[in-house]
Amino acid sequence: MTAVDLPAVPRVLIAEADPWSRDLLKQVLLNVRCDARLDVCADGQHAATLLGEKTYDLILADWELPGVDGLSLLRSVRQKRRSLPFILLSSRNDSASVREALPLAPTAYLTRPLNMESLTQRLQDLLLNEGESVYCEIPPLAPGMTLSAFLERRREVCDGAPLRVDVKAAVQHSLGPEGLDLKQLEDQVHSDPQITAVLIAAANSAGYHGTPVQTLPEALHKLVPGQSMNLILGLALKHNVVLGDPGLVAYAERHWQLSLDSADYARRLARMLELDHERCYSACILHRLGDLALLRCLEDWRQGGGALDDQTIGESLDAFGAAYGSALRTRWRLPLELRQLIAGIYSLEGGVYSREALVVNLAVQMARLTEHEGLEELAGSKTARLLKVGLPELTRVRKT
Repeated sequence: MTAVDLPAVPRVLIAEADPWSRDLLKQVLLNVRCDARLDVCADGQHAATLLGEKTYDLILADWELPGVDGLSLLRSVRQKRRSLPFILLSSRNDSASVREALPLAPTAYLTRPLNMESLTQRLQDLLLNEGESVYCEIPPLAPGMTLSAFLERRREVCDGAPLRVDVKAAVQHSLGPEGLDLKQLEDQVHSDPQITAVLIAAANSAGYHGTPVQTLPEALHKLVPGQSMNLILGLALKHNVVLGDPGLVAYAERHWQLSLDSADYARRLARMLELDHERCYSACILHRLGDLALLRCLEDWRQGGGALDDQTIGESLDAFGAAYGSALRTRWRLPLELRQLIAGIYSLEGGVYSREALVVNLAVQMARLTEHEGLEELAGSKTARLLKVGLPELTRVRKT
């Protein structure tokens, strides 16, 4: 496919088994051609079916697809369309694998972790004429659409929270002579609920096995550094990842601060009680993920032409915030143990709760206190009594 025969609107197929890698490829591609007609699938048989039904202008496929692998797809395509652009992705970087693929003339053979700049450049070369860029207008709301109906529809498909940190700066700060410094990266992004949730979810996806990952440090060490970096940078490519409405920004800042204060208190309490402080921190930094995701969807509503004011924002959070959080944690398949710990933040009625659940519950109660409110009442609460912490301990945690 050359500049003279580029289609007006290209049709692209992405075949990738891992859901987070699949989403990353989708975002990179749409960042180059936001108007592309895009089909995505998770296995080779589905990809083969789509190839038999539709004509594509570009294919990106993983060699390690279940069922029909990516190399077999490439072989099938080359029997019919020798010049069709086909980017083969693989974790195999040995010379034998390269020699096996090259006779089938892939347009590119890219090994993981992907070089995002190189992939972007290749997509630009394949999908854009020289000097061309594509602008996509934000579609208006459907006639008669109500905010309640809009938020109900978006709950199961929302992309999560807006970003708190500048991911490009965070990654750049963490790059050293020997590559990505994971501890530096953790220090840069640990306060961001969206990054934390995505990396934990990715580390627990189908491509990774073993003990469930529940914290950001565990996720960073389970994912290879390049994959962590790509996933973080990929988040910046998504729509409305930075809020523009001042009212929404103000609400988001309050939720971010509550999450961070809660997480800091939980970490200190857990350390004092010799409990899993990283897990407690993780639960608290994520407990407002749904509210933040809702605010991002309200930005979509505003950009689509919907009315928005302070009262509407508050009412929407009250009506949908908890449901958005539950839907995200379930859809992203965060570990059940972590979800249960987050649930302990909201309710300790009935049942038997772990000491970590008591810690996060107490930490959030501390974070909600104003600067003029003392700790006396909290020190006498059931949660504090169960943990056997009193006013001196809570005062020390607050001042640390």
